[in-house]
Amino acid sequence: MKALSVHDLQPEDSLKLIFDAAFDSKAALKSELEPLLQSLDGYANGWLPDVAEGKRRRKYARAAIWKALEEQRGEKSTSIGLYRTKWPALDMSLSLWFPPLPPNLGVFINVKPLSFFSEVERCRHFVEMVRTWASRYPVAYAMAHSADDRALAGAPNFGRDDETEYRDGFDKIYEVCWLNVFGSRLVESVGRERMLSTPAWRVEELPNGGVLVVTRPTVTDFASEEARLAQARAHCHLRPDLDFDTVLRTLRERSATLAPVEPRFHPALASLLSRVVDDVASYKRQRKIAELNAWQPPEPEEWRPADSALPSDVEDPERACAHYRYLAEHLVALLHTKVPSVFEATPESLTEADFYFWHEEFPTSRLRENIDAHAVPAIGAYLGQVLVRNLGGRWIPREKLEEAQVLVGHRVWFPFVRARHYMRSRQALLDYSLTRLYRVAERHRP
Repeated sequence: MKALSVHDLQPEDSLKLIFDAAFDSKAALKSELEPLLQSLDGYANGWLPDVAEGKRRRKYARAAIWKALEEQRGEKSTSIGLYRTKWPALDMSLSLWFPPLPPNLGVFINVKPLSFFSEVERCRHFVEMVRTWASRYPVAYAMAHSADDRALAGAPNFGRDDETEYRDGFDKIYEVCWLNVFGSRLVESVGRERMLSTPAWRVEELPNGGVLVVTRPTVTDFASEEARLAQARAHCHLRPDLDFDTVLRTLRERSATLAPVEPRFHPALASLLSRVVDDVASYKRQRKIAELNAWQPPEPEEWRPADSALPSDVEDPERACAHYRYLAEHLVALLHTKVPSVFEATPESLTEADFYFWHEEFPTSRLRENIDAHAVPAIGAYLGQVLVRNLGGRWIPREKLEEAQVLVGHRVWFPFVRARHYMRSRQALLDYSLTRLYRVAERHRP
């Protein structure tokens, strides 16, 4: 039973809920959790989990949940995962902490994509679920919001360091999200009358003294001007010490950071750059697109006119060429599991290799001596073999690897020099990409 991970989908925003509450550790666990699970079953409109995971995965059912909690039970805590096998993706955890720790019930929910909640009714069901939970299990603070916007806000600590967060907890209102449950302590610190007069779409007092505040009917338009105004008004109402214009400006800056940017990548590298963009966190995606739109790959410098080629200085050229093929096989051996196309030695395999090295942050995640001694020769030889195989190139062997050339038309190329430049840094993987050199060589082929 394979669960659909939020990481299996394209980089895009998701709805994130963090719910931490107290529970009665003296009560029977099943009866204490049943209201939470009933509400989940009743209100998870279209995103109900169908997998429960403890030590192994089972079909979602009460018996599976109790078994998973029992399997994961430690001396002080237990935690299970709840997932879906179909779109939308769900990453949900249910955690419990027991005495001598303060009894705590933690629910984390991440539903992807956020656009799934564009319907008012679906958002209403989600709010009702959280309201039911917060009425039954007292919380200090709970929230649901865009995961990307929370990341830009510095969540989960809202810009505070871990030590401050651990010491103070949610001691004051650092942020107002789309959905908020303020516990009784926060309500009293703000003032119950002020809390209940918050300018928001929905404000409701809960039976245990907490207050539910929802800024807008739907979460998906959180970055709109109307939503940002509502968010700023609510925040500054609850925190009169804050300056409204400053809060609103910060929110608008976050909206601008998340605003869609049309990719306009260098055409020869569009395939590679699209994969690079898809590999970054979704809240960084638009900034990365803008950055790569503005970036232009430098023209390759690892070439000479054919009439200036260095003559071969080896006694046995065929033996030297066989050595280059042997070195290229080292790269195939290194990459074949993650980059199967490397067997084909095609231009596309160069792009796949470029992305693999970028994703792995290869120049900084491996020992430099190993890179220089093994990776650079293998990459250079493989690049040369692709030029030979696909562009009709011909090796001009030299005693020194960095002087070895591949003749293609009216130019000779130095693939080992390119490989050395390529492995300098992560940015160099783009500036000196294998794909870029190949496409220029292809363009200059008669």
